[in-house]
Amino acid sequence: MTTDIEQNIEGEGFSALKKAEPWDAFSQLDAIFSVYPDNYFQLDPGGKILDYRIGNLAALYLPPEKIPGSLIQDIFPAEVGEKILEAIRQVLQNRKVGVVDYRIQISDKERYFEARLVPLAESQIVVIIREVTEREDATARIQRQVKQLSALHTIDSAISASFDIRIPLSVILQQTISQLGVDAVNVRLLNPLTHMLEFAAGQGFRTNSLQNTSIMVGQGFAGEAVLKRRIIRVADLKRRSPELLQSPSFLEEGFTSYFAVPLIARGDVKGVLEIYQRSPMNPGEDWLEFLNMLASQAAVAIESAILFQNFQRTNTELTLAYDAVIESWSQALELSGRESKKHTFRVVNLATELAGHMGVEEKEILQLQRGAKLHDIGKICIPETILKKAEPLTDEEWKVVRQHPLLAYQLLSPIKYLASALDIPHYHHEKWDGSGYPDGLKSEQIPVAARIFSVVHAYDSLTTSHPYRTAWSKEQALEHIKDQVGKQFDPVIVKVFLKMMETKSDPDQ
Repeated sequence: MTTDIEQNIEGEGFSALKKAEPWDAFSQLDAIFSVYPDNYFQLDPGGKILDYRIGNLAALYLPPEKIPGSLIQDIFPAEVGEKILEAIRQVLQNRKVGVVDYRIQISDKERYFEARLVPLAESQIVVIIREVTEREDATARIQRQVKQLSALHTIDSAISASFDIRIPLSVILQQTISQLGVDAVNVRLLNPLTHMLEFAAGQGFRTNSLQNTSIMVGQGFAGEAVLKRRIIRVADLKRRSPELLQSPSFLEEGFTSYFAVPLIARGDVKGVLEIYQRSPMNPGEDWLEFLNMLASQAAVAIESAILFQNFQRTNTELTLAYDAVIESWSQALELSGRESKKHTFRVVNLATELAGHMGVEEKEILQLQRGAKLHDIGKICIPETILKKAEPLTDEEWKVVRQHPLLAYQLLSPIKYLASALDIPHYHHEKWDGSGYPDGLKSEQIPVAARIFSVVHAYDSLTTSHPYRTAWSKEQALEHIKDQVGKQFDPVIVKVFLKMMETKSDPDQ
């Protein structure tokens, strides 16, 4: 309910009130509004402004001199006024505080406001309007930062999940377009040999005009960004662009704004990130800061891919070198008469095939093949006179022969690369019942590779002629292997081997 003093000056605003005692209600309101630049309106049930106090002119759609006697909806744009009127109806009906959030475009800037409606006696309503632009901007900034952090996490995951440079680059380009709101983006990688920036990946382009193009360091905007190690920004590409960007096909893109960002990791330039926009751009500090973050992530992705490729190349070269050594050792056994090349070829092939039927993983089969090639490498230390002896060996000679698995281990174990291939040279003479050598291992104590190899090695040895014994037939050899199930051989492996051998007619297969 308004006081007698309020009724006498209705429509002239609180600023026109007689300043009586400093402790009266209006002086207190003046003091409050001097601290909080809010706008205060007291309305009748129809929305007519009875009293007001203006603390923020920017919140008004009408100049203050036109406020007295106006309707509340008149001081706002039409759509906001409708929201206020609907809120007034709700407040009068429910007798509860109402809140209306709205925004107004003021001087090319969108500003946010909050109107709180409080019911009074005699169906009057107080409306307090406060600008909340800073709050909304802060909220939007936080939301934007959360999205950006999520984008960076997505890029990190892509970098960790794959060393194929195309995958993280694709994710980086997607996130650049999404988070920075640009039309197109591409990455050029620096070729250290040619010193050229080569197109690697791009998204958002209408044409293929930039694909398969290269730019020399120092030339064009991208080359300048790399040479100067700083962002190059072009506000109007149509008026200022190098020859590459003046081609008819590129002009079809209709780009206006451009950024070139050098991609630097550990002090070395890895490439450049190019951003294109078909409209003018005036990015803020947050935008530029996130652009730098994306560029850093792209540089890390490129460096990781390069390091992995170098590692792969080195590892491949090392593998080839070791495999060449293995072949040399195998040849040395053959040249010394201690092992037949055909025998090695056959047991490697049979062991590989049997391992495949057993479901052994490919990487383990590779180690099995290396071990199979070196299965008798220990014999290189056994005298040739013993190995080629036609008569039965003496007990002392057998002791010497049975040393070759341990000799193989001593020869190969210092080579870490061959650690996974040692099982066959070391344990292929162990037996399922524990009666084998050198360690008397039993059943599953024997490594799988050695159990597989012992079957195919026995089969090939039985079907091959030796100075001390003529070759057996395939049927005889298979029958002997059946008899040794649970004694010399693993029953499961023998079962798979026999089934595999049913389809073979040539023992050299």
